[in-house]
Order: sequence, then C-alpha cells, then structure tokens
Amino acid sequence: MNGWIRSALTRYVNSTGRGSSTYKKLCNPTGREWGIYLARWGKFHSVGDNFHINTGCNVTDPALVRIGNNVGLSDCTLIGHDGVVALIELCYGKHLDSVGYIDIKDNCFIGHGAIVMPRVTIGPDAIVAAGAVVTKDVLPGTVVGGNPAKFICTTEALIKRVEERCESYPWIELVKQRKGAFDPTVEPALAAQRRQYFFGDGSNG
Repeated sequence: MNGWIRSALTRYVNSTGRGSSTYKKLCNPTGREWGIYLARWGKFHSVGDNFHINTGCNVTDPALVRIGNNVGLSDCTLIGHDGVVALIELCYGKHLDSVGYIDIKDNCFIGHGAIVMPRVTIGPDAIVAAGAVVTKDVLPGTVVGGNPAKFICTTEALIKRVEERCESYPWIELVKQRKGAFDPTVEPALAAQRRQYFFGDGSNG
C-alpha cells in the first residue's frame, strides 16, 4: 500500500475509532500499532503504556479486562463470561450470570493459542506459554504452560535459559543492533543466517 494512504488511514482510524476492519485488512498493523488503536477504542477497562496485541487476539469482554504496562498478547483468547448460563436458563429456568475479570499486570506476555478464563490475575512479570489454558491466577515472576496451566519455571530462569541458547547463534550481534523486536533493516540478513544455521545450504532437501 502507498505509504501516504496507509498513514492517512492510520490517522483516521486512531482519531475516530472507525474503519478498524479496513485498517486491519489493508494496513496489516503491527502489534504495537494495533495496541495503540485498542488502547483508545478497544473498550478495555484500562490499558497501560507500551501495549502490544496481535490482530488475531480474541477478547470476548474487553470491559472486564485490565491491562498493565509492557503487556504483549499474541493470537490468544481472553474469555470474560461463561455462555452456559443461557442453556441453564432455557432448560432449568434459572436466571444466572457468570462473568469475571481478567487482570493482566505489568510486564506480562501471553503466547499464541493460549486461553485465559474469567476470574484470573496474571503477573506482574509473568509469561503464559503458547497453547496454555489458564484457569487460576498466574503468580508474579513465573512461567506457566499446559492444560490446565501449571508452573514451569520462574521468568528469571527462562530469561537465563534463552540468553544461554543465544550465545551459540552467529547472528546474535545483529540482534543486539536492531531496533526493537523486529527491524526491517536487518530481518533479511537474520532470516538468511537462521536458515543456514538450522538447515545448512538446503542441498539435502
């Protein structure tokens, strides 16, 4: 898309709250850009600074979700209600309500495909692994995964493990030079070095 048109559409959407589906389709906003939009127009209870959210993230009841600072949401699902009450009313005549808050504290990340159920607090400084199903609070400074989500390690231990793994990567100096988690100026070189490192020259398939 033409840069001027993209810029104009981005300004329009962020200033009016309208045209979000067109914005997603034509501009393919980054997680940071989508976070800026949803922080203002997403109808969350509240959103802190530096909010990143993938466009594939599904939040059923944003008014019941509170987001802290430095939070990243991948293509996960946040569920704020239990639709079974409709069945209970229809079949048993009971008029009930089943909703709950989701409180994501500062410095948290929720991975791809994870599901967070109602009445859950996450963090601060916590990570939910891809595919996890969170039914209980995630303690500060911990990493959880699985179904139901259980403690894996501390966030500090995870950071140390990733640091140690990175020491063998020949492209780590490029990573240290890039601006942010994705830098278009270095990504092609990074991609090429990663392919070579993991798969060689490709002559064996």
